[in-house]
Amino acid sequence: MQWDYTTDFLVVGSGAGGMTAAVVAKELGGDSLVIEKTEAYGGTTALSGGVVWIPNNDSMKEYGIADSEQDGVNYLRQVVGPDVAEEKLLTYVQQGPAMLRFMAGKTPVAYVAADRYADYYPELEGGKPGGRSMDPAPISRRKLGKEAQFQREPPWKMEGFMKFAVTVRESREMMDMSMKGTFYMIRNMLRYYLDIPSRLKGLPDNRLTLGKGLVANCRKAMLDRDIPLWLNSEAKKLIEEDGRIIGVQVLKDGKLIHVRANKGVLLAAGGMGRNVEMRQDYGQLPTGEGWSSDSPGNVGDGIRMGLEVGAAVEFMASAWWTPSVKMPDGVMMALISGKSMPGSFFVDGTGKRFCNEAAPYEDVIKEFWKNHASGAPTVPCYMVFDARFRHQYMAGPVAPGKVQPDAALPKEYLESGFLKRADSLEQLAELIGVDAAALVNTVERNNAFALSGKDEDFGRGDSSHDRYYSDLSITPNPNLAPLVKAPFYAMEIYPGDLGTKGGLKFDSAARVLNQRDEVIEGLYVTGNCAGSVMGDSYPGAGSTIGPSMTFAYVAARHAMHDA
Repeated sequence: MQWDYTTDFLVVGSGAGGMTAAVVAKELGGDSLVIEKTEAYGGTTALSGGVVWIPNNDSMKEYGIADSEQDGVNYLRQVVGPDVAEEKLLTYVQQGPAMLRFMAGKTPVAYVAADRYADYYPELEGGKPGGRSMDPAPISRRKLGKEAQFQREPPWKMEGFMKFAVTVRESREMMDMSMKGTFYMIRNMLRYYLDIPSRLKGLPDNRLTLGKGLVANCRKAMLDRDIPLWLNSEAKKLIEEDGRIIGVQVLKDGKLIHVRANKGVLLAAGGMGRNVEMRQDYGQLPTGEGWSSDSPGNVGDGIRMGLEVGAAVEFMASAWWTPSVKMPDGVMMALISGKSMPGSFFVDGTGKRFCNEAAPYEDVIKEFWKNHASGAPTVPCYMVFDARFRHQYMAGPVAPGKVQPDAALPKEYLESGFLKRADSLEQLAELIGVDAAALVNTVERNNAFALSGKDEDFGRGDSSHDRYYSDLSITPNPNLAPLVKAPFYAMEIYPGDLGTKGGLKFDSAARVLNQRDEVIEGLYVTGNCAGSVMGDSYPGAGSTIGPSMTFAYVAARHAMHDA
């Protein structure tokens, strides 16, 4: 073999997991290289909230939240079930905090516990009311210099007052409109609008938060160590010798080259969210269509290459499901918080509710498909709300009416039917194609539940998880309010996803396994091209990026013989 480039640790994919691994390998004395298929780095991480879910993290102690390894494992055992080996669950719980300490001690990558962000099933043994989901540190775009222009940006642009960046913790305070939240809003708006040079150039906010902030901090850590990142470099094939993976065939800027990896290859290339045909083959899309918010390059390359060298796969029918809206230009956007706020609900094609809309978003989509399979047309369904909700809360990309009234919305929102508006429930029913009497009955039933404080059909607001995104000024249930004030609104909601979670099977050292559960030497995997350590479940916000970074850390240490 004629090698064009040699490194110790080769990473395929430039999300937070891939970049973490490259930094760890470099810190442990090796050379590392990250290759990225597309023209922009950051992958799905850059499109996300950047949150990690790490049990027993050090920051929890600062907020007086008690946790332990045993609590973390007990909780995961119940949520994930028996399909994931307990050894891998224990590795995750033990190595997650270690990864955070390593990165915080040596790089700009730092996290603080979101103390009010509950686990998704906090009532289970070992569940916590907050703290395991963590908020990434912000960073100024200017610290990246010219490299900032190559970071992946979301395909949608926020309009109006939401052009400024916020952290997870800031957004929660702003939602409550507390004094602290008001301060954050004013401060962030002033920071944005007083940055005159950037405004004149039409640049986004220089303060990077959430997933963009995490990616920028990871990239800064790579720049500080002179770790090369190749864009427009597609991994085509794993190179094997005597049963060991020793390199990768790469299509770099249109030229096929061969890269040797002395210590190992890490596949961190994302899942198959954008490969509808592949997802159909594994039974993920019952309607034959997909509405993913995944990064454009994620078409299953890592999984395909692993299969070619005999790797086993698992959880291939699973995804990180979330309700999503389709913007007027066709771009998908996840609907995370608005679905839980009081004064709204989802209805299917019969005009009836079918789920607890405030439940964990993966559970909501599983109910989508279950209801659709029962014969009730559910794909898409509609989120219905009234003028009070419209005035008070954000709904996807639609800012609250108190800061962006209907007249100030992008004209295509109403003209395209993306946001439907009617002066009566009967007129709204006609617009969305459901029986008017059924919709009126659903509203009346919701209004009765709001008065009593108990959702007798689906238990909305019963869990502390539900109440994270809620309005505490609404009583007796902060997730329930009557729909009484015209005009009434509706938005189409699709069974979208943040990416897929089925992929290559791996052991507790992040080594890829073959069909006989034997290690494929030299090959590691993390992120969404790995069979998720979370199985077909979603324990808490950050259950995607947390494992990606943690098993990247584990893989790099193992490859560099530090574990």
